[in-house]
Amino acid sequence: MKLNKLGKFAALCMAGCMLLGGCGAENPADEKTVTGNAADVSAEKSETRMDSENNTTEKNDMAAEDTAAETESAETETEDSGVAIPEVVIEPKEIPDTDGMKFVRDMKIGWNLGNTFDAITNAQKEDDLSIEWSWCGEKTTKEMIDAVKAAGFKTLRLPVSWHNHVSGDHYTISEAWLDRVQEVLDYAVDDDMYVILNIHHDTDKEYCYPDKEHLEQSLSYMTFIWEQLADRFGDYDEHVIFESINEPRLVETDHEWWLDMNAAECVEAVECINEWNQNFVDVVRKTGGNNATRYLMVPGYDASADGVLNDKFVLPTDTAENEGKILVSVHAYIPYHFALQAATENESIDQFNASEKTSTNDIDQMMEKLYAKYISNEIPVVIGEFGARDKNGNLQSRVDYAAYYIAAARAYGMSCNWWDNNAFTGDGELFGLLDRKTVTWRYPKIVDALMKYAE
Repeated sequence: MKLNKLGKFAALCMAGCMLLGGCGAENPADEKTVTGNAADVSAEKSETRMDSENNTTEKNDMAAEDTAAETESAETETEDSGVAIPEVVIEPKEIPDTDGMKFVRDMKIGWNLGNTFDAITNAQKEDDLSIEWSWCGEKTTKEMIDAVKAAGFKTLRLPVSWHNHVSGDHYTISEAWLDRVQEVLDYAVDDDMYVILNIHHDTDKEYCYPDKEHLEQSLSYMTFIWEQLADRFGDYDEHVIFESINEPRLVETDHEWWLDMNAAECVEAVECINEWNQNFVDVVRKTGGNNATRYLMVPGYDASADGVLNDKFVLPTDTAENEGKILVSVHAYIPYHFALQAATENESIDQFNASEKTSTNDIDQMMEKLYAKYISNEIPVVIGEFGARDKNGNLQSRVDYAAYYIAAARAYGMSCNWWDNNAFTGDGELFGLLDRKTVTWRYPKIVDALMKYAE
């Protein structure tokens, strides 16, 4: 999420926010009305993309910075002493009494293992397993996942990019890579956590691209990947959730982070994503066993709120015996100017007050719209990614944000997953909470705020 993702998310968030009146779409571009214009969002996304393409160098630099910053860890935690978790009271909505809603409730709150298995590279790697830590600087350990569970997180979102690890016409996944993904997934399963497994940074014209010209190619790629994943993880129970794909969008176009339903290419993209999601459900269900009834997550365009709130988005049809087993996936770093926009950019803000409507309005509007369209109609929603980047040490505002966002989501019947990219220093997207090198929480007050309202 940090590199490709965060940029995208920013746009999505903006987009969602705009469509929602200030929230939801991950890409600010999607929301012209709430936090900025599409051009601004697209520009930021492009910068994010460029960052991603240079991620190996940047990630290594980030890892070095983090190592140097270890000595600051204790000092950072000391700063928490002057920070207070706000009292947030939001009247709970009436949540349908269905198995799907209870399932999402039980997911509680999640943590993304970001910038890890989702890392990608355009360079040749002698050992493709090293891609795992090429962005985040650290190889994942059981100690890390145990720490996440001990802090109170009940869900691990495990983003995985596959295209650097496949071969042949049937996109056969490297056995070593698949084994390593399973090893980390097992860390969480052994801790009795839910795990969300997906296809991540594979949106590319060679693999998955949402236009009619590349539809056959996209369906082929997703079919081969999901057949292999369904086979490998088919014996796991409902604690393992499959998510069709991350933030599908028209990469490197003016609409990458700006969904304009008056544009023919955007309508076509939404229709293609509908086909992708339906194919995903069909492929997984056909493999039988636990996959026949497994919970599945599907996004709209950009995984933004706008992507699933527009009239062209169609939820895939499931088998007759499955009621509420399709979860709507949304990414929302909102309000965009606070949560995702770079501190040095125009209109960026670093203050959030949980008691002020000007701060919470975008979140409220997005939650209300998702509730009205989906939750009130017995369709579960999961916020797969959210968070607020550090801006010059604005810890109190981030604590207020964490408390309010989770309190609102739970009141509306949703669960959320914080994006953690292990980034703490520099001027990039600083969403890190867990210092993976020392396996300590850099911002325990944020974690405490999340947990206080996650029940």
